[in-house]
Amino acid sequence: MWSRSRKDFVLLFCFSAPVWWLFELFNLRTANWEYLGRDLFTPLQYYLLCTIAFSIVVPAIFETAALIQTFRWMKRFRSGPRVPATPPVFVALFIAGLGMLILVMALPKFFYPFTWTSLVLIFEPLNYWMGRPHFLQHLRQGDWRTVVALALGGLVCGFFWEMWNYYSFPKWIYHIPGAAFLRIFEMPLVGYGGYIPFALELYALRDFFWPSGPRLAQDR
Repeated sequence: MWSRSRKDFVLLFCFSAPVWWLFELFNLRTANWEYLGRDLFTPLQYYLLCTIAFSIVVPAIFETAALIQTFRWMKRFRSGPRVPATPPVFVALFIAGLGMLILVMALPKFFYPFTWTSLVLIFEPLNYWMGRPHFLQHLRQGDWRTVVALALGGLVCGFFWEMWNYYSFPKWIYHIPGAAFLRIFEMPLVGYGGYIPFALELYALRDFFWPSGPRLAQDR
């Protein structure tokens, strides 16, 4: 991405920070994670340092996904099951995503996992209806490379973020009702599954707010 457009690569960091702040707004309702040590900073220092840290989220996942795309074994995902991305399917996805979002806001204790699935189900149909890029157009042809690369990119980044966080201070900890077991670092094992749809959410949000932004190799 840096070699294709240095300007867009730098802007990707600027795009990343407000996107993660959006998930911080979700967390005001779900309270699934909290930051230890925030009292060491003034409010201005805290929000400034958080914004700098959040700016790496999207570039890290997209660049990791781009690296994964270069492996030869990724070619096997070029011809996979075709997803019938028809207008009724997009309507169903949008309704499902909107329903998930409502459930998260209404009953966060029970439906907090939908934080990591609702937005992709909402924004993929919006991208389709507004003529923007969307990854389901590749699944219609049976090409799963973009989706698989993003999913694995999210998992790889998630593993390293959790590892680096474990012995850090300040740090984050999780409050995940019903899933606080089999922890790998601070994150429960099942929680790592959230990094998969999270990476797809980031891509769908990028397509919606910045359709001309940096893309993966198979998605250009």
